[in-house]
Amino acid sequence: MLTGKQKRFLRSKAHHLTPIFQVGKGGVNENMIKQIQEALEARELIKVSILQNCDVDKDTVAQELAAGTKAELVQLIGLTVVLYKESKENKQLELPVKK
Repeated sequence: MLTGKQKRFLRSKAHHLTPIFQVGKGGVNENMIKQIQEALEARELIKVSILQNCDVDKDTVAQELAAGTKAELVQLIGLTVVLYKESKENKQLELPVKK
């Protein structure tokens, strides 16, 4: 579980990122989750955009992505989801220490 300070830090890092995945009409599926897991391992912090034609509620999509990838939901703003998962191989981000 991330602290408020850690989430603020991650939001600032994610601000300049562009979404690398899109959730469309089909919603979240197994293949998408697998690809997002691989991207999280490589990058740790990613953005996913939810398209207008997505039939599923944006909150549900965000929860499904976070649960499916075992990642932390950093932010859901508009139709953009920010996910973070600490990488085992390519650690890049150093989170502020929990107190």
